[in-house]
Amino acid sequence: MNKAYKFRIYPNETQRILFAKTFGCVRFIYNKMLGDKIEYYNQTKEKLNNTPAQYKAEFEWLKEVDSLALANAQMNLQKAYNNFFSNPKKYGFPKFKSKHKSQKSYTTNNQKGSVKIENGYIQLPKTGLVKIKQHRNIPDDYKIKSVTVSQNASGKYFASVLFEYEEEIAEKELESFIGLDFSMHELYIDSNGNCPEFPKYYRLSEKKLKKEQRKLSKMVKGSINREKQRVRVAKLHEKIANQRKDFLHKQPRQIANVYDCVY
Repeated sequence: MNKAYKFRIYPNETQRILFAKTFGCVRFIYNKMLGDKIEYYNQTKEKLNNTPAQYKAEFEWLKEVDSLALANAQMNLQKAYNNFFSNPKKYGFPKFKSKHKSQKSYTTNNQKGSVKIENGYIQLPKTGLVKIKQHRNIPDDYKIKSVTVSQNASGKYFASVLFEYEEEIAEKELESFIGLDFSMHELYIDSNGNCPEFPKYYRLSEKKLKKEQRKLSKMVKGSINREKQRVRVAKLHEKIANQRKDFLHKQPRQIANVYDCVY
């Protein structure tokens, strides 16, 4: 089985620069390969099987970043490209990644212990040891498969670590039951008649958010003050999103702690 844990990481200045380069190179290689695929198909009506290695001679700065990050970008593009040709109605054609709108992230794989978590640090290829906020203990039998490094809109860095493990599900005699049903106005309604109301986190922060967004709209694009204000707005949105995640995480945990079976 596989399970992913997301941790906050705190890279130093050198590591932040390398992360920025890797985000850019992953986006570049994805767009470059997609553009070449489109051009080749228009000329020959056939698929082009290109790889990141073919571009390193022309663009030598691609050698500065983790090669596995580029390889994973290729795999993501190839999957999206093949999905479109297999079922165009279900899957749209792959789109070019925008520098300002696409998520800043890359994925690398654990090869022969190249990725480790120990003593408050996570070891990443090319990057070295990065300080990590490990909020949970990892069992010894969990094996790291891959890591996705990302940066959110407010500038925080995270590492989503995918683990592989074997788990034996123990049989248990079911004694307590509860049923959940859809509710239009509340989160759900259960068989005991309880209807937990969804907290209106966005509405509670709407006044402050409106004020900060109005400030942002009046600032000059590209200015330092506008970037600072953009981060303030991003942090407000992040807080609202975290409040929702916390609420939705605690609700099922409260139910699972009390009942043996949910239907």
